[in-house]
Amino acid sequence: MAGLAPSPFCGMLLADLGARIIRVDRPNTNTFPTDRFTRGKEALAVDLRDVRGQSIFRKLCASSDVIIDSFRPGVMEKLNLGPADVLAVCPRLIYARMSGFGQTGPFSGKAGHDINFLALSGVLSMLGPQDGKPTPPLNLLGDFGGGLLCAFGILAAVIRRGITGRGEVLDANLTDGTAYLSSWLWRARDLPVWGEGRGTGWFDGGLPWYTTYRCRDGQFVAVGCLEKQFFDNLLEALGIPGKYNQQHDQDYLESMRTEFGSIFQGKTRGEWAEIFEELDACVTPVLSLDEASRFSRHQSGQPSQRGQTDNSGRWSSGPSPSPRILSPSNLPLPVAELGMDLVHHGQHTEAVLREMGHSDREIQDLISGKIIQGPP
Repeated sequence: MAGLAPSPFCGMLLADLGARIIRVDRPNTNTFPTDRFTRGKEALAVDLRDVRGQSIFRKLCASSDVIIDSFRPGVMEKLNLGPADVLAVCPRLIYARMSGFGQTGPFSGKAGHDINFLALSGVLSMLGPQDGKPTPPLNLLGDFGGGLLCAFGILAAVIRRGITGRGEVLDANLTDGTAYLSSWLWRARDLPVWGEGRGTGWFDGGLPWYTTYRCRDGQFVAVGCLEKQFFDNLLEALGIPGKYNQQHDQDYLESMRTEFGSIFQGKTRGEWAEIFEELDACVTPVLSLDEASRFSRHQSGQPSQRGQTDNSGRWSSGPSPSPRILSPSNLPLPVAELGMDLVHHGQHTEAVLREMGHSDREIQDLISGKIIQGPP
């Protein structure tokens, strides 16, 4: 089902692994401009509020393995297309339900976005600068972490169905998913890696040897030398070998941060990259998206970015599927190049309906009745 970031991302993950994905959208609307995860998918526009549209959807379900429901709880039931309705006639179907707060409970019917899921999961309270307010890390955790976990659950359900012969309903809510991704935070609260609040621990920029520093050209490097051998190599590269023998000595952390910052300001990011290229110290340049694209291609020795044309005609690249599936000979298997361009609203409606057995006359009648929508 058409939706915002989580469900399209979930579908793209499955498409990248070889699944056939058909996006179902409402006719005469266009939510596609904000969806950048249409690659490798087909687009069907059908009005599920009409009984004829519902019949088309049920027929599609009968030949499908999975439905990804991106609506708020209860919407599909009102359309007579909820799990009870569909599984009664398609018992092998896996019905994956994505929502912000789950299918039941006081928040189940509420609207929300990534920042709200982070807030209620407890994760947002951990993110942000010292003495500052909680700061969301873009919408990576709730939305896209949730989409990833939903895809993971779908694949597990497919395996179980191979054993039981039965489909099932998945409740993939983004608040629980965000909390699940933060499992280590919950289970590691007794470890001495936390400071007194946000921005004071080992992994949130609170220590001088796990943070970022500005260089002379205004660019940044990332320093992550947790272990002593890497810390010693950092000191050597900075020209102060052996100066801070006690890496964790609280009395020297601020002076260490100040000195490191001053030294890094003395060279450009490129100069530091050359220095650390031959020295194992867990120090890397902070790359822009375009720089990361070029770096990834260079590292792999092969094109590892896939491109697509956006609605304005601009070509943009993005990361290739990960992990890569390798053949027994350790050579990368070919990745299907289906649909690198962004898919248009209703682009495959007529083709999908013909495949389902509808005649051209029936399709034209459905278009005239505004039950379906073809390509623009």
